[in-house]
Amino acid sequence: MRLRSTLGAYLALTKPRVIELLLVTTVPAMVLAAGELPSLALIAEVLIGGALAAGGANTLNCWIERDRDQYMRRTHGRPLPMGQIEPGHALVFGVLLEVAAFVWLYTTVNLLAAALAVSAMLFYVFVYTIWLKPRSTQNIVIGGAAGAVPVLVGWAAVTGTLDAPAWVLFAIIFCWTPPHFWALSLRYQEDYAAARIPMLPVVKGATVAARQIFVYSVIVVAVTLGLLFFEPMGVIYIVTAIVLGALFVWQASKLVRETTPARAMRLFLFSNTYLALLFVAIAIDTLVRTA
Repeated sequence: MRLRSTLGAYLALTKPRVIELLLVTTVPAMVLAAGELPSLALIAEVLIGGALAAGGANTLNCWIERDRDQYMRRTHGRPLPMGQIEPGHALVFGVLLEVAAFVWLYTTVNLLAAALAVSAMLFYVFVYTIWLKPRSTQNIVIGGAAGAVPVLVGWAAVTGTLDAPAWVLFAIIFCWTPPHFWALSLRYQEDYAAARIPMLPVVKGATVAARQIFVYSVIVVAVTLGLLFFEPMGVIYIVTAIVLGALFVWQASKLVRETTPARAMRLFLFSNTYLALLFVAIAIDTLVRTA
């Protein structure tokens, strides 16, 4: 029973739900890059490596933020604040996951994919977690780049290069991250204030944050349609991008009119669905067009 709880604690350090969302965007990027469904072996290799890299980055994030996490209701139950794992053990675990990710991707995929995966970790840990998050209201705007790298890893795994459509996919996730995370920080505004983390709602207020969320939701929709200039997407993607985009902007406009924690949480949850369905549409559209 103790072994099971220990293993569960180590798994929790990797933030599995975050990993799931990252991997959902990776496979469609691979499909678009290949113009067909890549081999299942390559997909499995990329997903395993991506999970290791993301899990290592999340573990290191938990290690760095273990003191701040204890002040927040959303995070005080994590393994390190709860004392379920020794901090030193968590650090070693995170580093080993990153080493394993690089070696795995380098030996099974290619060097570019491996380097991109590890670079995302370095950016997430050093630029976002250590430098930006405790200092700037724009922390998630810049730091969101780390979460957008998996699509580049998927593209590089198929082509060995990074073409223009890959960067558009990167831009979609990069622009999606601020409204997604600011909605969550609106819901837990008091927690971030208690932990002295200068999230936008804490420093500028909920009203300003809601307006910024709306602006970024419009930008996200524009970028999704911008993919059409670099890739001949079909009706499935176009309709999906327009419908989902309209819903995203509508949800954001409702948050501007009713800036409450409950409304912010609805937008946060919808943003997860939005991104997943958009990338599923990319994959389906590509498979249908090239069938």
